[in-house]
Amino acid sequence: MEQRERVTPAATGKSLVFADTLRAAHTGDFLPYDKDRRWGGKKDEKVLREDVVHQPEHTLIPTLTRRGRGTVKVFAYGLRDSVVDEAAELAAKLAAAHDVAGARVVRPLSPATAHPRGTRIQLKDFTTGPCPAPDGPVRPFTAWPAAVQETFVPFAEAMAADGLAFLHTRMQTDRCGPVLAAAAENSIVGAIGPMEVRPDAHGRPQLMPQYFAVLPEVRGQGLGRLLWRAAMHWGQDHGAAYQLLQTEVDGPSDRLCQSEGLASLGFTHTTLAPMGCHP
Repeated sequence: MEQRERVTPAATGKSLVFADTLRAAHTGDFLPYDKDRRWGGKKDEKVLREDVVHQPEHTLIPTLTRRGRGTVKVFAYGLRDSVVDEAAELAAKLAAAHDVAGARVVRPLSPATAHPRGTRIQLKDFTTGPCPAPDGPVRPFTAWPAAVQETFVPFAEAMAADGLAFLHTRMQTDRCGPVLAAAAENSIVGAIGPMEVRPDAHGRPQLMPQYFAVLPEVRGQGLGRLLWRAAMHWGQDHGAAYQLLQTEVDGPSDRLCQSEGLASLGFTHTTLAPMGCHP
């Protein structure tokens, strides 16, 4: 009897996303459900479609960005550890071919990975229970008095490494959703945003990722938790079904999300590929 691979709805959904990604590889356009589409323009990172390796035991998907001195990333999918070496060789080869400075390998890892490093993928499911609004000094940025709003500039500059300076430029041009801010002594000391709900690849409403930061000197006072809970309340109140978050393993945001009961879906680990390993 001929054996056929069982195709599940989840597998079908992944195949559709994969096909969509390849179709968009040459156009530079964003997919309708790409989280970066909200910023406008053209997508900087593109899939190197002709160099994709798709075998029964592993798949390698290389991407190229010209930002800065340029980087090739190879996303390596496969159970055998040798897939990392194969991906590193491909990354170095393509980096040389495209004359860029960086070559990296990104490998997804299962939730059961022992002693994980890198980035944790976490799920907030809004359908499992209410997300009440927290009590505390958190409100939409535009709801603060003008004098308090003016303090967002030095706050954003101080937290530029966390993306707040970029977020501030978008806020000034009114090209993003609302931002929630925490204040202490009439100064902005924390923020999370933009708050936006968009459909995913299957049409389900998801709360998009936010920039999230609290000044180091006021950490440990619960302001980060207040901001996060206010954001979750906003998302649920605006019809989001879920949110996916990426947090640095054992970092402050990671510990916060774990303590709030989010489900860990797995990890991604990024390594540098030696540039001299290609033929």
